[in-house]
Amino acid sequence: MTKRTDFPNDLDSEESPIDTPGGMTDPASDEGRSADGADIASTDMNPGPSSRAESTQPTFRGREAKVESELAELKDRHLRLAAEFDNYRKRSTRERAELADRAQASFVSKLIDVLDDLDRLVASGAGTPLPALREGLSAVDRKLWKQLEEAGVERIDPVGSVFDPALHEAVSTTPAPDRSKEQTVSATFQPGYRFKGALVRPARVQVYSDQGRH
Repeated sequence: MTKRTDFPNDLDSEESPIDTPGGMTDPASDEGRSADGADIASTDMNPGPSSRAESTQPTFRGREAKVESELAELKDRHLRLAAEFDNYRKRSTRERAELADRAQASFVSKLIDVLDDLDRLVASGAGTPLPALREGLSAVDRKLWKQLEEAGVERIDPVGSVFDPALHEAVSTTPAPDRSKEQTVSATFQPGYRFKGALVRPARVQVYSDQGRH
């Protein structure tokens, strides 16, 4: 039996090209950018000009000039407002100082009358009776305190009240006669003063206290 060896070898035969309507594209080159990459880069479908084009630069320059103009206007407005506020601050300070001076002048004018009464007492002769001098001094004291109270001065004499370290300064203690007097003011050595509610000087006092007795 004879073995046939004349069959065609499909692998060694050359295939016929595939027939397509559009034809086959050329294969990508072996070196450099591929044909596909070149095709993608060449598909810029934007019809507008590039932002780097010279034809668009005047528009950008015009916007920049407008922004600079607005910025300069805002700076000028800020400087004017700062100057107006500084003038207002100086004017307010001057007006407050003038108001304080007028208030002090009014208070001094009231004290002048008291000083006149005191001068008359000092100038009285040696033959003036003592009761008359005392009565004159009492009148001057009442008149002075009337002006001080109207100005907002308040005297602090806390005898019999509970000791308050915010208003009183304890300079000594004394045994309490009973427990109900504990930590109350027994005597005032020097009165305190407040001016319009603010403490000017605390009252120096003696306080009832039994601490240290036992």
